[in-house]
Amino acid sequence: MSQWSRDEIEEALATYQAASKKAGQTGDWRDWADCFTEDATYVEHFFGTMIGRETIYEWIQSQMSEWPGSEMVEFPIEWHIIDEERGWVVCQIWNRMGDPGDGSDHREYNFSLLKYAGDGLWSYEEDIYNPNRFIEMLEGYEASKAAHTAETS
Repeated sequence: MSQWSRDEIEEALATYQAASKKAGQTGDWRDWADCFTEDATYVEHFFGTMIGRETIYEWIQSQMSEWPGSEMVEFPIEWHIIDEERGWVVCQIWNRMGDPGDGSDHREYNFSLLKYAGDGLWSYEEDIYNPNRFIEMLEGYEASKAAHTAETS
């Protein structure tokens, strides 16, 4: 028997999604970081493991304030699976770049594991992705941006 209802976990996931959407629009990642417990763990295979909400906030705010993070504007979740017994969510999150000027779509996904801790907060996130695919996506984005700039110059 789960400690939390499916509805409670779904609500926390919706809050997490809304916070990432707002962060992508404003560049302010505070509300997103506040979706985690004070002692949360965030595992990012390229950048390492962050412990604690403030450490997570400082890392994400820094990463998303400079290229390429600053060009990522949307993070929609395409699908998710909830393990109600554990309070875990596995989901596919798209990292979508802004319009490079020609209307083309540049995005790549990661799989994330979120562990729910109650009270609308997550105690753990781990992102799993292929960095080579992200590099290819970024190269395509930059090529589209450069081509558009050359066409309009």
